Parts: sequence; C-alpha cells; structure tokens
Amino acid sequence: MQGFPAFETLRIAQQGPVATLWLARPDSRNALNLAMCRELTAACAALDADDAVRVVLVRGEGVAFCAGADLKERQGMSAAEMVARRVEGFTAYAAIEALSKPAVAAVHGPAYGSGCEIAAACDFVLASTGASFKYPEVGWGTVGATQRLPRIVGRRMAKELLFTGRVVQAQEALALGLVNHVHLPEEFEARLAETADRIADANPVTVRLTKRSIDGGLDTTREGAMAVELLAIQENLRRSDWQKAIAGFGTKED
Repeated sequence: MQGFPAFETLRIAQQGPVATLWLARPDSRNALNLAMCRELTAACAALDADDAVRVVLVRGEGVAFCAGADLKERQGMSAAEMVARRVEGFTAYAAIEALSKPAVAAVHGPAYGSGCEIAAACDFVLASTGASFKYPEVGWGTVGATQRLPRIVGRRMAKELLFTGRVVQAQEALALGLVNHVHLPEEFEARLAETADRIADANPVTVRLTKRSIDGGLDTTREGAMAVELLAIQENLRRSDWQKAIAGFGTKED
C-alpha cells in the first residue's frame, strides 16, 4: 500500500483492497473543472500503480454525483481554449476507462453531462433510486457524449437522449442499460460494499485479464477477440494459482 497524493478537487479513501475516488467539489455539485480533469488523470495513475488496490469506486460528495462541466469556468474562453479544455476532459475519461482494475461508479444523485461520461467510463454503474442522468450538450450548443452513450444504449436511443436533453430517472436508466442495478437509498451502501468486496476477493490477475479481454475483444473482429482471450488465458496460466483454485472447487459457496 502506498500513500496517495493530496488533491484539491478529489479525495481518495482506501479500506483494504477497495479504494474510493470521491469527486470532492460538493459546493459546486462536483462540476468538472480543469483542475478536476487533471487530478482525475493523476489519481487514476496513482490508483493503478498501487497493487494493494483491487477495485475502485467512483463517487460524488454532497447531493450530486456530478452536475456536468463547470460552465462558469468556460465563460470568456476562446474557441482554442475551449478545445483544449475539452481535450483535458477526454483525457480524464480515458484515464478512468484505462484503469487495469475494475472501476465501479456509484451514482446516488444527478449525473449530468460530464457526470454521465465519468460514469460511462467506469466498468459498470450502481445507482440509488435518487440517481438521474441527463445529456445537456446539444442544449448548451456543443457536441459531446456521442461515443460511449451509443455503445451502451444503442444508436437511436442515444440520439433521442442527446437531441432532447431530457432527464432519465434511475429505473429508466436501468431499463436502458445505463446502470446495472438500482437500490433503495437505505440499502445502497451495503449493496455497494457487497459488490466491491466480491470483486476484491477474486484473483486480481484474472480480474484484470478478464477486463482487458472484454474491452479489447469488443474493439476487434470475432476472430481477433478469440485471439485476445487466448492470449489472456495463457498469461493467466503463467501468473495465477489456477490449480489451487480448481483443487478447491466445491469446498466453498459461490
């Protein structure tokens, strides 16, 4: 285990193999500014480098998960400055997506704009019944969320959500595949801890290789995907204690 750097807009808390990456601008509803973009990139690098961390939870302090981009920061920006700022956001989302260990978004309140992108960059999402999602980019006269969203909900639904900017409540988000499970607020913490612990209990090498195989396989042909998985299987055989796991089959509950 190693110490994590101190951040201005984020907070990392670690309990055993589970690290929680908190978006920590509650007074601004965790709006994504330039500092948070850069700190998300740095935080992901630190979390990935710590072998004691097996799963990362991404959460928001206060009433919101993330209310979107910090529009106050963008006032007075030139077109060139706006592009540079958007690149920093893309870099932050990519850093979350590139984590070698599982990242789970825990959304308890509004996730709008950039908040949706942060959640989508995670491996999957758990939500409270108080969660909601909105893609306001078109309404703000800009373009965004055009790549991850269609891969989650499909082309036609992505167009509807982006063109209208309507709010999607938790149960509809579940039906659309934006979130994996929806829990009552009084159950949310327990279900989140249960999921994180279950992932953390698994062999970390096997979990990382499984994540890599899914993500890499979906980006290539069926034949290429099989090669991706076969290479992962070979690496797993070299690096994990698979024989011990098989020998223990039937001795513990699933």
